[in-house]
Amino acid sequence: MNITPINILLVEDNEGDILLTTEALEEGKIPKSLKVIRDGSSMLIYLKEIAERSPSELPDLILLDINLPKKNGHEVLKEVKSNKLIQHIPIIMLTTSSSEMDILKSYQEHANCYLIKPMEIGDFIQVVTKIEEFWLNLVKLPKML
Repeated sequence: MNITPINILLVEDNEGDILLTTEALEEGKIPKSLKVIRDGSSMLIYLKEIAERSPSELPDLILLDINLPKKNGHEVLKEVKSNKLIQHIPIIMLTTSSSEMDILKSYQEHANCYLIKPMEIGDFIQVVTKIEEFWLNLVKLPKML
């Protein structure tokens, strides 16, 4: 049986968090491809180009940090969720911010989930593993035809 990998887009500028997330996802059982983009502006350009050129190549899931250069996660989230071509993509806010304002604002901007990055490496890896267990094993993600 040929299983199509899940396409995950990680929008993160912290090299340590990129490495930890990548390692945790590599340990998972589900085939996946991971693309990393390090700033909000580049992420929006990338998504819009893919949506227009080849919608079937859009990511199935986005892991989005709030504290990004050029455009922060809130700006990115708002633009993605207001664009009919890409608004269907589930977005998980994965950030160090535990601010109630950031949490509320993320959900008001239609984030699908808000997770706070733990400071301990083992706990961080466990969070990413749980993302895979829930979002890639249990949830049915939309596909562009």
